[in-house]
Amino acid sequence: MLESKQSVLNQTISLTPFLKTGCRLVIKREDLIHPYISGNKYRKLKYNLISAKKADHTTLLTFGGAYSNHIAAVASAGKELGFNTIGVIRGEELMGQVDCNPTLLFAKKCGMKFLFISRKDYQLKTKSSFIDFLKSKFGKFYLIPEGGTNQLAVRGCSEILKKEDLNFDTICVSVGTGGTFAGLIKSSKSSQNIIGFSALKGTFQLSEINKYTHQSNFKLLDDYCFGGYAKVNTQLINFINSFKEITAIPLDPIYTGKMMFGIIDLIKKGLIQEKSSILCIHTGGLQGIAGMNNVLKKKNLPLIK
Repeated sequence: MLESKQSVLNQTISLTPFLKTGCRLVIKREDLIHPYISGNKYRKLKYNLISAKKADHTTLLTFGGAYSNHIAAVASAGKELGFNTIGVIRGEELMGQVDCNPTLLFAKKCGMKFLFISRKDYQLKTKSSFIDFLKSKFGKFYLIPEGGTNQLAVRGCSEILKKEDLNFDTICVSVGTGGTFAGLIKSSKSSQNIIGFSALKGTFQLSEINKYTHQSNFKLLDDYCFGGYAKVNTQLINFINSFKEITAIPLDPIYTGKMMFGIIDLIKKGLIQEKSSILCIHTGGLQGIAGMNNVLKKKNLPLIK
């Protein structure tokens, strides 16, 4: 079974350097749970890996993009627990770029094999005909969806909140596929306000979230996605660097950086009630910073420190 390397810390952050407020902000440091399988990826994989072992699977197959935290986590988990791993990667052009892509190079060193497919074919990833094609090519495997979200993943993510966390007024988390958000909603009290900050443009994840929970004490915002998935600007980069300098806590540019920017902005605008106690979940994803810095260099933008 996957084992965490460190207990999760609730770390109080002073908001004084950022704004005047009576709100209290605490960060749950899920990013410290494992050096390579950190945050929500650890939670999502936990019960999937147990299920794969019980069914005597020897190979894990999953999907992801060029800088996917999920691809890196599955590759690392496979290496740690003795699974073969296969990553179906979005973008045929990446085939010859593995050694200069930090995420894919890490996965390769963990033993992951790749299948690079076009963006058009990638849209077929949930179709039974495409899964049958993958089975004919690779044989038997345990399928983990893109981003890792399924019933077992939501079960794992419902373990993020501990008894003492049920005293917070507001809980915040970044949202990709919606599994972590769903797990938090399921395990929260109905009196708590759960805010999801979408890393993508739109709130299409609601249909996925509603598969796993019938609670309604949440809202999903895409106001802080900075134009869409993996899109950043100088304002966001400067905020991430400033936040790290002040708090010594690193944030990633895809998920947690956007969430934290959004939390502070909501407090400034009075959209989070004054004197609220806020718990935000640090979902990890820090491995993606190296790849993003490669992109920023090419665009002649400031780098993430």
